[in-house]
Parts: sequence; structure tokens; C-alpha cells
Amino acid sequence: MLTSLNNSAYSESLIVHIRRADNLRKESIDFPSLKLNLRQLCDLELLLNRACYPLAGYLCRKEYESVLDTMRLCDSTLWPMPICLDVSEKVAEGIEPGMPVAIRDPEGFMLAVLHVEECFRPDKRREAQALFGTDNPDLHPGVQHLFEQTGPVLIGGRLEGLHLPQHYDFTDLRLAPWEAHRIFNKKGWRNIIAFQSENVLHRAEREMLFAAAREAGASLFLQLIIEQPKLGDVDHFVLVRCFQEFVKTFPKNMVELGILPMATLKAGPREALWRAILQKNYGVSHICIAEDQCDPYSGMDTNDRFYPKGEALRLVEEYEEEIDISTIPLRPMGYIEEKAQYVVLDDIADPTTVKSLSPAEFKRRLDTDLEIPEWYSYPEIINELRLNFPPRSRQGFTLFITGLSGAGKSTLAKVLFIKLSEMRGRPVTLLDGDIVRENLSSELSFSKEHRNLNVKRIGFVASEITKNRGIAICAPIAPYEESRRAARDRVEKYGGFIEIFLSTPLEICERRDRKGIYAKARAGIMKGVTGIDDPYEKPTSADLNIDTSNISPAEAAHDALLFLREQGYIF
Repeated sequence: MLTSLNNSAYSESLIVHIRRADNLRKESIDFPSLKLNLRQLCDLELLLNRACYPLAGYLCRKEYESVLDTMRLCDSTLWPMPICLDVSEKVAEGIEPGMPVAIRDPEGFMLAVLHVEECFRPDKRREAQALFGTDNPDLHPGVQHLFEQTGPVLIGGRLEGLHLPQHYDFTDLRLAPWEAHRIFNKKGWRNIIAFQSENVLHRAEREMLFAAAREAGASLFLQLIIEQPKLGDVDHFVLVRCFQEFVKTFPKNMVELGILPMATLKAGPREALWRAILQKNYGVSHICIAEDQCDPYSGMDTNDRFYPKGEALRLVEEYEEEIDISTIPLRPMGYIEEKAQYVVLDDIADPTTVKSLSPAEFKRRLDTDLEIPEWYSYPEIINELRLNFPPRSRQGFTLFITGLSGAGKSTLAKVLFIKLSEMRGRPVTLLDGDIVRENLSSELSFSKEHRNLNVKRIGFVASEITKNRGIAICAPIAPYEESRRAARDRVEKYGGFIEIFLSTPLEICERRDRKGIYAKARAGIMKGVTGIDDPYEKPTSADLNIDTSNISPAEAAHDALLFLREQGYIF
């Protein structure tokens, strides 16, 4: 049903004529509205700009189940990934088949009208098994995402687009398929190799791509995969600028750079096949496939991979005639110092002659301002990374002090605030637990939900301070590992996160009890006191463990400062 439009494979978009758009805007006053999250905006853009041709909207149940079971739509068209709109139970209650729904971005700007054909509840375990090969969230991050971050109800139906999602960054690189076709035709390109990446590329990748281009006698269409960036998120700006520098290392007019707004699931072979279909819609003739394409553990400092080596290449090759695209294996290369050049690893007799620099070691050298070998990357890319991700001594960072009430968190935080302020290099902000409760979370109770929300707010403020290269000192009880981990994940996008666990035993904390909290809890006057009738989950991966039972606040602060010096955050 969704593939029956009378459009060619190269039709420009699902955006309607301006007169139809005006009518839809007027009619939408009576439509229910759905605000999409950033992940959903990616799917919508790929649908509206026809990168997801032949889809004309979100899949209904029959199409969805056919894709899971056979990797095909109901009309037998090859399509390996389900594109559906997920919503909460509450939102689904107000939506019925036959109803037009206004689709809006997070700010409420209307982008499309969805003509609802069906609402249904999927079997997420079945979907996980089909897409990822497992329904165990501990084995594959995509399963965890599917279970925790997608709504329980799916909506299928046809789309009428009014406007593509708005972008204000790198607009010249955000090419729709029809725009890419026009550029390729203008340049006279016939053989075009597509390569997609969401990571910074260095010399090894350049040599691999150049070898692939020579093999196929083709030009390169390099697409940077970026999800919808959040306002204030600087990472994607750095990534794009690194790609722009990377493109300059190729002969002039050999490479075209674009941005693909994709929420990648790392679904291995299925996703690799899906990307091949998308690339064909962009007008390429060849696609590079890495041996661990779309693997969730690709690029990590481990040889472990979730999917069998080469499985993605095998699956795309199986269907390349049907897609009408040729696959080119991306053969890993290594640098041989004696030859002063990169060589295909499979052709190297003695692996010990290969120079290597792991991702972790590369990051360590950036963090500690150490030299990056010239054979590994290009100076322009390294300079861009150093400019935006300076060494630890010039980064912002967060000290997250956790422990029971009475463990000495507030006192240690104040001492560290003074000591770090005396050093002058960076602005220091104190986010003590009581200060935050009074100014940011005064309406919150001490339930588990509200405690986690309180720490979430602290993590947000700390991440903003860290992003702007300041020092945030946080001292909440933060009794739950879940919220502490979430705070770490948020802050570490921008700088260091140092978790300090004050492991002072409960009996010592009770003996101190300056606020009388424990006494009231023991007397039954106060409920929900951490350590008495509410749990404290001890940190499993604290960076520093300090027991303040027998040391002074100055000594505890000295231990913390020594750790910061050892890690390179201060001199």
C-alpha cells in the first residue's frame, strides 16, 4: 500500500505542492499533533526526501511483519529494516485509523501530515531477534534501545510532507537524493563509490578508500552519518570539519561530501543491506563494505565482534544484482615503516612490522597533549581535534562526590572548591546537594524517581559547566547507580567525570549526624532516609575511594588533588 505511488525512483520528495501545503496547514487546526524526538526526525527526513524510496510513509502491521520475516515488503520489494513511528500508550489512545495527524518537530513546527492507516502493538522480542539476532539487551545495545527508548505502539500510514526538518548547520552538505543526482550529473560522474561513516577518518581509511576507487575506476561519495544534533552539541561540528579536511587529501573533484541524517541501530548485515538500498537511491553505482560493517563493537579496542566477520559483505553481495549496485570490500590496511606506506594487512607476511595506534591510545595522546605520529593522521585533522578537545589540563571536568549523609561530601566539596579556585585556571562551580535541592529541585520529594530526577538535573548543569571548560563540584547523596551512570555519560561527552565515593561507614555517619537525620529515622519520625530504610547502592566503578573516618577534610582534599594531578587535569 505504501509503495504504490506513481513516482520514479528519482522523484524529488514527498513534499506536497505549496497550495496543498497551505490547505493542510489550515486544516491542521483540528488535527491531533505528534512531536517527534531527534531519532524519529531522522526517519522522517529520509522518508520525505525519498532516501527511503519506495516507502511513502510508515509501515503498517503486514508490511512490518513481512520486513521482519522476509526482508521484503508485501509486494516483494527488498526492504530489510522496519520504518515505523513509535508512540506511548497515552498518545496512541487519541489516534485512530483514518485520522490525519500533524507531525511536528520538538519545537512544534509542522513538518508533515500522517494519514493514519493502522495502530498496532509489536512484539519487540520478535523484532529484536529479526534485526539484531538476539533479544538480550546485555549482548547488543540496539536491543536495549528497542526495549527502553521506543514506544510500545506503532503507527503506520501515508505521509504528506510540508517541510523537511530544519537545519541551520552545514546546509550545503545536507544533500537529498535528487540533489546528489544533480551534482553527479553535472560533474559527469558515472561510477560512484559510496562510503558512510560516523567516526573521524585518518590516513589508513584514506588509503583504503583510494585503493577502492582505483579498483572501480570511480569517484567517491563520502557520507557522514549524523543523528539530529541537539542544540549546543558541539561534537558533530568537529566531526564535519574533520571530514572536510579529510576530503582535501584526495585529488580535486574526486570526492563529494554529504551528511546523512540517520539514527543508526548497528544492526549488522541487515543494516548494511539497508544502507546499500539508501545509497542506490542517492545514485551511486558501488558501495564499500567493511568486514565489520554496522557491528555495535566496530572501532573498539577489542577483536570481539557481535556479527561474524564479513557477514555484512556476504549479505549485500547476495542482493547486489537486485539492488543494482556493486560491492567493494574495504580491505584493512596497516603502516609499514620500512616501506613508508600503507599495505593491505592480508598481504603482510609479518604482522609485527605493522605500526599501530589503538583508538584508546589515540584518545590518551589527545588527552595528555602527546605527539600523534604523522603516519597515523593528518595535521589538519589533529589540529581540529585538539582545538575542540584540548588536553585534560585545559578541559572542563566534573567532580562527582557521592556517599551517605554525614560522610563528609559537603565539607570535601567546599575544601576542593577553595583549592581549585586558588589555582585560577578555570571557573569553579559548587553544586552541593542542599544547594541544588533548594534552588533546582525544591518541588521534588525523596522517592526513587525524584532522587534520580534530582541527579539528572545535576548532571545536566555539570555537563554545561564542563562543556564550557569550567569545573563542576557536585556533592549529592546520589544513592542509585543508574542515575550516577547517566550523569557520567552526559558529562563525558564534553570532558572528565571523576566519581569520588566517600565510603565512610554508616555507624560513623550516624555518630556525626549533624542534621539529626539518622536520629529521626531511628525514632520513626522520618522515612526514606538513605542507609536506614532506603538503599544506597555502592558505586561499582568509582574513580577514587576515600574513607573519611580517620582523616581530616584537608587530607581528603589532598588525596583528591593528587588524583587530579596524576590524571593530568591539574598541574
